[in-house]
Amino acid sequence: MNHLYRKAAAILAVVLIMAGLSAGCGSTNRLKDGFYTAEMAEFSHGWEEYLIIQVKDNKIVSAEFNARNESGFIKAWDNSYMKNMMSVQGTYPNKYTREYVQQLIDGQADMEVDAVTGASHSGQNFEKLVAAVLRQAEAGDSSTAVVETE
Repeated sequence: MNHLYRKAAAILAVVLIMAGLSAGCGSTNRLKDGFYTAEMAEFSHGWEEYLIIQVKDNKIVSAEFNARNESGFIKAWDNSYMKNMMSVQGTYPNKYTREYVQQLIDGQADMEVDAVTGASHSGQNFEKLVAAVLRQAEAGDSSTAVVETE
């Protein structure tokens, strides 16, 4: 009986070790805590889009997606741009950037961008920026990733 107990305990230990090792295999894609930034390599129509995320406990807890001009002015703060874009496209930077960020927070690393009507070009850039910051977060690399436009 004692022999069977030791054998069962040894088998259980091996199973637990194997389960721990296989769980550890998936951790290579874990996001490391910190802040990660990606920006487009070029300005488009006077604006350079960027994305900053904060990761805590393998989860994106906050994000900022926006664009800045050469002087550093933020696109979402440009009221005349907002009025012009709203009348033509039906959306504006302070609205669609928040919608894209919410998709990222809700979907995390497995998100698929649902393009906002009137801001599809920014949605395409957002997808590229997300991929870049996720690579940075997986590597724990806090340098700014530069994303080429195609």
